[in-house]
Amino acid sequence: MGTRDSISSVQPDLEQPSHARGHGSDGIDELDESRLAQFGYKQELNRDWGLAHNFGVSFSIISVITGLTTLFSYGLATGGPAVMSISWIVISFFTLLVAIAMAEIVSAIPTSGGPYFWSAMLAPPRWSPFLAWLTGWFNLLGQVAVTTGITFGLAGLVSTAITVKNPDYEPTAAKTIGIYAALLVSHGVVNTFGVKGLRFLNNVSIVLHSAGITALCIAVLAKAPKLQSAKFVFGTYHDGTAAEEGTEGWGQRASPAYVVLCGALLSQYTLTGFDASAHLSEETKNASWSAPIGVVSSVGFSSLFGFFVLMALLFSIQDFESTLNSKYGQPVLQILVDVAGEDGALVLFSLIMLCVWHCGLFSMTSNSRMMFSFARDRGIPSFFHQVDDRFKSPIRAVWLAATLSFILALPSLGSDVAFAAATSIATIGLYLSYGLPIMIGFFWHKNFTAMKGPFNLGALSRVIAGAACLWICFITVVFCLPTANPVTSQTLNYTVVAVGIIAVGSIGSWVVWARRWFTGPAAEVAEAMRLGVDITEPGALEKKEKEALEGARMEGEREAREREEKQPPAVSE
Repeated sequence: MGTRDSISSVQPDLEQPSHARGHGSDGIDELDESRLAQFGYKQELNRDWGLAHNFGVSFSIISVITGLTTLFSYGLATGGPAVMSISWIVISFFTLLVAIAMAEIVSAIPTSGGPYFWSAMLAPPRWSPFLAWLTGWFNLLGQVAVTTGITFGLAGLVSTAITVKNPDYEPTAAKTIGIYAALLVSHGVVNTFGVKGLRFLNNVSIVLHSAGITALCIAVLAKAPKLQSAKFVFGTYHDGTAAEEGTEGWGQRASPAYVVLCGALLSQYTLTGFDASAHLSEETKNASWSAPIGVVSSVGFSSLFGFFVLMALLFSIQDFESTLNSKYGQPVLQILVDVAGEDGALVLFSLIMLCVWHCGLFSMTSNSRMMFSFARDRGIPSFFHQVDDRFKSPIRAVWLAATLSFILALPSLGSDVAFAAATSIATIGLYLSYGLPIMIGFFWHKNFTAMKGPFNLGALSRVIAGAACLWICFITVVFCLPTANPVTSQTLNYTVVAVGIIAVGSIGSWVVWARRWFTGPAAEVAEAMRLGVDITEPGALEKKEKEALEGARMEGEREAREREEKQPPAVSE
């Protein structure tokens, strides 16, 4: 029996009907717990999420209405409708490649640790701890920044909504931070009470994000006094990157292509967070199949649905200049007011804010699971590796996620571009953590092949992985670029600072002290995974290692004999 067969013994077979995978749900639960035990962990979180729930969490975190609403003003100013519409199509394609490459890894290694655990399992023993450490910290940064971007964006929407009926209200940075803190507390409280309430809210979120937003878009299109032409939507370019009157934008100072690249942030930021399906895999039944399908389907459906929502909003713009320079400071709200009046707009806008609230809620859920797992492997203090016995929730990790998200938003008190920077940090941090394990699987593909799960790309595996890695390298550079001209302390894109601090800090801490104690997932677990061995089978790893040593010894003897045979016979004198 080969190495792949050892793995197959504890994973569902794609060609088997569901009833053959075990005796009902109990059989699948046993397979899931057995698979987790192979990684050296016991089942601590409740495993009662299905495929629909797993998909729903990623779909809710991607939340196309969240990204589009909170960055719509940025998109109109940085390229305009043409860049917003066309970049969505391009970025959806490449993001789907990243999702497919990630899904193949999720299928092989379905644990709540996600990217950092994948890096540890896929890398050679010498590099495994370091790459796990580096990936973990980038993923942690990205996770925290995503929650910041979502919930801080919601705080801005709430402040804007208040001004509709209260024009004397001034939404200052301090007031927005206060609203933001209250929203973070609400997310933390709900996450504290465990997965039963979350599962119900997940179902609500799916309905709101699909049926609710679909109804909103249809209503807006039907009610709009006029609809823009396709030429306007796909052909209108606008450069509003000049931060001050009398200064030129980046389109003049550099090139329109520069503006186009910066404008792509709206689409790429929106299509992030789909690693949530991996982080929830220890709570998902039949995880080696459900989790990868959750990853791919959430990106695929969000790409199509997001394009529909984006088109509905762009075609419903009544006047470009008044929408861009809305008195409310929020172009989506301006579109709704132009179409339905202030009262109707507030009703529709409330639906959007409710969707964004759910998005932030499940982003914190994903954050806490990643931090819980990272603490389990001592990447952060083990104090945060604790599950409440009553609620079955990692409460300490939940409030760590809330605290770090609040801290990351504090620069908004003194920066005009803090929100755009937070979204850039989220995008780069997450995609770097996605790209590192994909890159490792690309270069050390033999290790990966030995542990692949039922979601297997076969011959296309390295092609898709290579394309995904190149794309991630590209956007990492692009989204560190300044987006407003001139560059001052107020307009600096501090993404490069935040990402640089994590990069230098994680590498520096590794060199100075972390390498002495951080091993990542247990070394014997990693070795068993590379050899395709079920570590829960007594003596299996030792037997496989003995076979490998014996094989190496026999190979050495064979090579020695061949060298002797090739040597010319000694000439007698």
